Amino acid sequence: MTDDSSEQARAAELRNRLADELVAAGHIRSAQVEAAFRTVSRHAFVPASTPLEMTYAADNAVVTKRDAHGIAISSVSAAYIQVAMIEQAELRSGMSVLEIGSGGYNAALLAEVVGADGQVVSVDIDPEVTDRAAALLTAEGYADRVEVITADAENEIPGHGPFQAIIVTVGAWDVSPAWLRQLAADGTLVLPLRMNGVSRSIAFGREGDHLASTSAVVCGFVPMQGAGEHADREFRLPDAQGRVVTLRFDDGAPDDPSLLNGVLAGRRSEAWSGVTIGHGVSFADLHLWLASFLPGFCRMAADEGTELARERKTWFPYAAVRGDSFAYLSVRPLPQGEGVEFGARAYGPHGEEPAAALVDQIRAWDAHARNRSDPTFAYWPTGSAPAHVAENVAVLRKTHGLVTISWPRD
Repeated sequence: MTDDSSEQARAAELRNRLADELVAAGHIRSAQVEAAFRTVSRHAFVPASTPLEMTYAADNAVVTKRDAHGIAISSVSAAYIQVAMIEQAELRSGMSVLEIGSGGYNAALLAEVVGADGQVVSVDIDPEVTDRAAALLTAEGYADRVEVITADAENEIPGHGPFQAIIVTVGAWDVSPAWLRQLAADGTLVLPLRMNGVSRSIAFGREGDHLASTSAVVCGFVPMQGAGEHADREFRLPDAQGRVVTLRFDDGAPDDPSLLNGVLAGRRSEAWSGVTIGHGVSFADLHLWLASFLPGFCRMAADEGTELARERKTWFPYAAVRGDSFAYLSVRPLPQGEGVEFGARAYGPHGEEPAAALVDQIRAWDAHARNRSDPTFAYWPTGSAPAHVAENVAVLRKTHGLVTISWPRD
């Protein structure tokens, strides 16, 4: 065999092995999606230097473009989330699909699922991204099955739609009114929605005057560019050596960040919840619970060299600010390595207050949401609103409407 044929044979082997893995894990649920995944060559859409083993790893995203600061702005998403989102859309042969955020590979999968009688339109704001996607799709034989358009998809795509499915493959802070206008009456909108800094890929269908979720999957995506972009507000807190801990607010940032000046030089306090978890057990819903109900919630990052960076295995990047102090989600080991206990560590002269608030919400999650049914989501466009908001429902305000997160009742 030639080197090229050996490479293709190895790629086919890895592609089928990955498909087997995704079927076994429950990410692939339908025969059409499985067939598409076994057909489309993922390695044809990533940089040529990418090792095949990395390309065909289930949880590995491959960056295809970075900005001037080295931040990823376009990528081929992890295979498990691509498949999960296509399954969320419940596509069938002959359907019309709008993909927002191009790369080529996902559009090829969509084309396989909807078949020759279907329609796939892939839109991206970056001409470099669309040129690359179009060229790769042509090389792989999809030129007449996928239409690639350069445009800001925050606006309607002239001459196209309505679509029976819209799949957004970039992180969205809000739901564009244009998407709702282009979505068929019985259509499905799938998007990675940022809710106070925590994302879920949510499948929405219409329910009267609003959208109601039919499924949700934990995910992470590069943020949207253009008119739909949403910039976080950042507080950069230097330590004594000038290294920085960053608090990043999706919404609801404190009015006076100067109150936190010098906070890392002070004493650190802590509080513990008594809530424990075993190793290897997911607690992603705790993050969403805190984003739903913890006042002053934010994301936290620490530069290398800071005290927090040296303790990286003892905390998670979720925090809360209250006045001149902040607390962050922490863990400490249980005896005999049985797992960890959740708690909070805090900086600031009144650190006990945000620490206590964080611990209270950990205990509330444990009592009311842990090991219960998954929360459900709704999107209410401007002009509509829920008639009643129960105690177990969080409300997050957006530019074009509001999001409700309904947690299971006791």
